[in-house]
Amino acid sequence: MQDLTPEELKQHLVLNSPLLLDVREQWEWDKCRFDKARLLPMGQIMANIDTFDKSAELVIICHHGIRSMQVARYFESIGFINVINLKGGIDAWAKTIDSSMTLY
Repeated sequence: MQDLTPEELKQHLVLNSPLLLDVREQWEWDKCRFDKARLLPMGQIMANIDTFDKSAELVIICHHGIRSMQVARYFESIGFINVINLKGGIDAWAKTIDSSMTLY
């Protein structure tokens, strides 16, 4: 698993188009989100795991990077090979990259 800061992820996204997987809850998603992300709350991961390609690049996102790290580690433990955690979560992204995002 890679653990990228918002600055590192911003650079990575210039040349790559990974699936942005947001594992927050719907109410969090409604406050702020990445436009091209897919919402799948952490509690629904197990029921939907077969919808993901184990070789595809995934960036896992949550509020502060804790839930996303847990999900990223789980994905790796079952054979996913290209998983990235957004260190500091969407909160860090909003504070350092996109100040138009709502903080909560």
